Amino acid sequence: MKLSSIIFFISLCHLAIPTAVWAEERPNVLFIAIDDLRNDLGCYGDEIAITPNFDRLAAQGTVFDRAYCQQAVCGPSRLSLLSGRRPDTIEVWDLNSHFRETLPDLVSLPQHFKNNGYHARSIGKIYHGSGAGRKDPPSWSEKAVYDYGRNHEWRYASAENRAVVTLKRSSTEGEDVPDNTFVDGIVCEAAEEALESYAKQKQPFFLAVGFRKPHLPFVAPKRYWDWYDRAVIPTPATNTHPHGAPEYALRTWNEIEGYNDIPKDLSEISPEQTQLLRHGYYACISYIDTLIGRLLNQLDELELADKTIVCLWSDHGFHLGEQGLWAKANNYELSARVPLIVSAPDQRTKGSRSDALVELVDIYPTLVELCGLNMPSGLEGWSFKPLLDDPDLEWKTAAFHQYPRNYTKIKHEKHGDVMGYAVRTDNFRYVQWKDWKSGEVLEEELYDQSADPHEMRNIAKNEKHAATLFQHRRILKAGWKGALPLK
Repeated sequence: MKLSSIIFFISLCHLAIPTAVWAEERPNVLFIAIDDLRNDLGCYGDEIAITPNFDRLAAQGTVFDRAYCQQAVCGPSRLSLLSGRRPDTIEVWDLNSHFRETLPDLVSLPQHFKNNGYHARSIGKIYHGSGAGRKDPPSWSEKAVYDYGRNHEWRYASAENRAVVTLKRSSTEGEDVPDNTFVDGIVCEAAEEALESYAKQKQPFFLAVGFRKPHLPFVAPKRYWDWYDRAVIPTPATNTHPHGAPEYALRTWNEIEGYNDIPKDLSEISPEQTQLLRHGYYACISYIDTLIGRLLNQLDELELADKTIVCLWSDHGFHLGEQGLWAKANNYELSARVPLIVSAPDQRTKGSRSDALVELVDIYPTLVELCGLNMPSGLEGWSFKPLLDDPDLEWKTAAFHQYPRNYTKIKHEKHGDVMGYAVRTDNFRYVQWKDWKSGEVLEEELYDQSADPHEMRNIAKNEKHAATLFQHRRILKAGWKGALPLK
């Protein structure tokens, strides 16, 4: 071999060594996704919720009090977060679409980590749990597991419910069974094994763990039901539709109606059944809390905690009878607002909370910055890493989300006939319902969060609020870039 060739080969080796060493020094990421979880947690001020492990994670990191999804239904929300783009960009508005159809070469969040030397793995529900949006092989270093959770034996435990072959049976259940009777317990065990394996190797990991509860049906082992006294669980703060709201805003998603113990007319759900459902929701939250505690314990026992970022989020919120609504699939606060807790080993402020407006689409750039990776182009979020050190920084002036409707069908397809574009500012939520083809504004909603926190009065037609309405029209027109903080 010529001397020049030898020198060139040695130079390449020297260039490669720092990259490998740097990859080993980068923090790991434990990425915890939870389905249909609203902010009913102790760390968010809920006095009923028994959530010691959510609260434990909050004490180690930062709680974001005003975090919002981009569309309040599983598939579009998750694919928006994982792509770092908003629903209109990736053209994912329903449960049957995938961003690869629109942007086949897009590099997803886990894929970006994989491309930068991480081992990226998916256990449980990370993308949507069924259909085309469920899988994305380019995102992972190995095949995703338990991404489909509808197996008959994983959803119910009672002999009565297991005897029924349809997907939806009873809306609640509380049998005296172990945690791993259901898919979330199985997912937790697989994640514990994955962490044990990662502790034996130097390669950094991006481990995505997706829990399905508290998604309907509200099924959890009996012991979690026993933790709560139904008599002290609060009733819905409201139970009628907001005054002056358009039909587009109030349409049911036809989710809870499919269970065999739920009336087709949701107004016929009795106060007693409402409380049973709310009890079941809390039981499911505590079930997931216990599983999260096991993962946090595993990080501690394997001495991984000091070099692992934990990012915990929910894909959207949930209505439990408030505003006369059930489930999600709307533009109201209870559906659009989500829990978001991030703990980074080197953040300067721990056990803090931030009132800044942040969005799930911001998670992609935040984790990239926290781990020192190059920032991909085309992202439509804003890294909130600075808030981990100073949670009181001046931040975004608005968060954006949307929800489509068809003119006649209960459920939309693709972008639907009408798109409801929403903007959440410090004190208001504004929604503009636009005909998709013509762009004509059909209806408007404006809610004053300071005077009407339960969003029960649409004041868009109130002349006293004309200036506020005009201001929010401008904010919505300017879009997400117009709401970014000053650098």
